[in-house]
Amino acid sequence: MEIMKQQSYKAFLVLALFGLLSCNEKPIPKPKAYPRIDLPKPSYQRTELPECNYSFDLADFAILRPDPYPTADECWYNVHYPKFKATLHLSYRPIKNRDDLFKVINDSREMVYKHVMRADEIIENYINANELHGIYYELGGSTATNAQFFVTDSTHHFLRGSLYFNERTEADSVEPVLNFLKKDMLHIIETVKWNRQAAK
Repeated sequence: MEIMKQQSYKAFLVLALFGLLSCNEKPIPKPKAYPRIDLPKPSYQRTELPECNYSFDLADFAILRPDPYPTADECWYNVHYPKFKATLHLSYRPIKNRDDLFKVINDSREMVYKHVMRADEIIENYINANELHGIYYELGGSTATNAQFFVTDSTHHFLRGSLYFNERTEADSVEPVLNFLKKDMLHIIETVKWNRQAAK
């Protein structure tokens, strides 16, 4: 019995000694990491909106729905990205004359630059191909929106888009998803076609 007590006492001393020695070591913090995000390989299908005078290619991971807000025009649509909790808001306007065109372009620019206080930078990428003219804006930093655009044929049609995440995010944590969605946004821009009929 006395031998067992001595062995228990020795075992306790060894454990206590290890505990004291380990206290001298500084704890090593875990490195910062973000959850792994599996980005899908997109395939596209033509989305015709004949009543709205425009069409474009829609990715299979996106859902197109009419804008639900009461003040939205009938040709305003939202491209939902459910997996990424993001939405691309599309608003279409028929152009009546040159003054009308200048007004909607100026309105679009103002909507981008109202984020200038939060944006680290705003990059303007000019679009000029066939019947498409416009600007694709990239906003860096912790802004509510990180990408916007407008395209027009300069005579009849005007389409504006703005990408928002449905929840508040940190720029560095969503960067892979944001870059992926920007590519999809650019694909939409590149595939926009206008209805040959004049806008009403």
